[in-house]
Amino acid sequence: MNRYRDLKQIVSKTLFYFVLVIISLFCVLPLVIIISSSFSDENALVNFGYGFLPREFSLEAYRFLFNQPEQLVRSYEITIFVTIFGTAASLLVTSLLAYPLSRKDFRMRNGLSFYVLFTMLFNGGLVPTYIVITKVLHLKDTPWALILPYLIIPWFVLLMRTFFATIPDEIIESAKMDGIGEYRLFWQIIMPLSTPVLATIGLFCTLNYWNDWYLALLYIESRNLIPLQYLLMNIIKNIEVINSSTNTTTTLIPSDTVRLATAVLAIGPIIFVYLFFQKYFVRGLTVGAVKG
Repeated sequence: MNRYRDLKQIVSKTLFYFVLVIISLFCVLPLVIIISSSFSDENALVNFGYGFLPREFSLEAYRFLFNQPEQLVRSYEITIFVTIFGTAASLLVTSLLAYPLSRKDFRMRNGLSFYVLFTMLFNGGLVPTYIVITKVLHLKDTPWALILPYLIIPWFVLLMRTFFATIPDEIIESAKMDGIGEYRLFWQIIMPLSTPVLATIGLFCTLNYWNDWYLALLYIESRNLIPLQYLLMNIIKNIEVINSSTNTTTTLIPSDTVRLATAVLAIGPIIFVYLFFQKYFVRGLTVGAVKG
């Protein structure tokens, strides 16, 4: 009986790991195809399609993208600055708002919670937001226009508030009995205990800032402040315009491989960020989302 039970456990674990490997391959293989195809020749890619190995190895797509390396490097610098500073500021402001909302002894808890929830359902719209950013705050053509609109995301506030609410009240009460004030309690006890949710929301904020091009479309006109995603989108649009022109019927720019190369340049650095956050990601997301 025990031997049958052990065999059953081995078979079930093997099937489970097999399914996980298959799912992992479905996630990894598209990335491999994108990287491989970005190093392929444009004509070979059109004629033979995508593959796991480059079709007639070529660096033409990357040569085109690095035709003006100064602009590309500058866009990387802007995106990295906005992502790092925006993520840190967003985590700070979100945690400072979410922690009081998790405390049952906070008198304005219900009112502020309703205010945060209300902004998830309704917003002022594009025109009022644009007026506030450009005319009231005078942030047009500044890096802060790429940071401020995403500084507080209501869903992140509610997620972090729910996680803070799972911290036992006995820890807070014992800390107060030892004479620890609210500020020391927050920074020295609550924040270290909240590493999973901070890492989870930090990853969301990082992806949000890194992948954003919409704010640049609205508020950025200076070429020195163009973020990476907006630059790559403009490059692809310019390629489409050039290739559709009747004056360029003989020498077309490799549009397909350039698209794939832009994807590689856009997602490459962010993969390493995910590897750093992944050990906290699932725990922070599930604990903060289930209990309330």
